[in-house]
Amino acid sequence: MTRKHDITLTINGHDHAITVDARRTLADAIRDQCGQTGTHIGCEHGVCGSCTLLLDGVPVRSCLIFAVQCVGVAIRTVEGLAQGDELHPLQRSFIEHHALQCGFCTPGFLMLAVGILENEPNISDADLRAALSSNLCRCTGYANIVKAVRAAADELRAGP
Repeated sequence: MTRKHDITLTINGHDHAITVDARRTLADAIRDQCGQTGTHIGCEHGVCGSCTLLLDGVPVRSCLIFAVQCVGVAIRTVEGLAQGDELHPLQRSFIEHHALQCGFCTPGFLMLAVGILENEPNISDADLRAALSSNLCRCTGYANIVKAVRAAADELRAGP
């Protein structure tokens, strides 16, 4: 018998009190129990990056971490990027630079890029490419994704 745990997850600044099995992944818990379906589940082995979100500002694969490990941690998902109707600069840039096609990998790339740019706003092109290569895209290739992230980085550094 699996033991259940009552936990509270803080997602995009809002608390979600849920009951989970000890081995329930964060990806499954936030999608199925917290209604945050923007985080996609792809490979469930930490390879594809579609489930990437931020834990205390650090990009992680949510399919590889248990929900019970995230109590007291600030979880940020793709739903937390836009401010009301105002898209985050990265979201706008992905649209403007045609950095998405089917969109399945997009939330993971957005969250990875936000984590990168917030932690290292002056990242070099080579380091940016290396970091983004950890996520997989089957449709668009990576040129427009890199272009979109670089354009957003420039915009974020320039300020409002």
